[in-house]
Amino acid sequence: MRLTRAILSVAIGVLVVGCEATEGSVKDGRPAVMNMQEAADRADDMLDATIAAVVPELHWAHHNTTAGSCDVSRRRKIMTVVSAERRGNLLGVVERYWTKSGFAITAVRKSKDRPAVFAVSRDGFGISLIFGYAGQATLEVATPCVQKSTVAPPKSPPNGPAYPLGQIPTPNVRSAFWSAEAPLTRP
Repeated sequence: MRLTRAILSVAIGVLVVGCEATEGSVKDGRPAVMNMQEAADRADDMLDATIAAVVPELHWAHHNTTAGSCDVSRRRKIMTVVSAERRGNLLGVVERYWTKSGFAITAVRKSKDRPAVFAVSRDGFGISLIFGYAGQATLEVATPCVQKSTVAPPKSPPNGPAYPLGQIPTPNVRSAFWSAEAPLTRP
């Protein structure tokens, strides 16, 4: 009975802490509370940095933003064709970058058609790279619960066409490296 109460107390404490606002910078000696817009901006920074870490460059487009009661998810669709032979390379580059950046890798889905890698930052932001239909990769960041606020569209311009939401085509940008279907060999 005591053990059950102790576990229940810990579980309730975790839930309460998990739903409290994420702390950001320090203001007047106390932590400032992050709101949904600030969390969305942090998510955009994480997406920008992840994409910048990939060489050769990937083309991408903004996908939908969703806002819950206290959280935000930002998504980007990768418009570069990443061949089945190169998906592991891309997942490896991203996983190594996230690990180097202090993120904890939480899961890796080893699938021929729909591989994925999932991680979480020290401040509770979840990030993933998931291959889906027609080999299209999606990068997504889900924020922890933060203070309610309005959320503006992302500021960073895509490095290709800005497709209307719901009208993003399957990958259509060819890359000598990422789209290669056979291992590159030296002459």
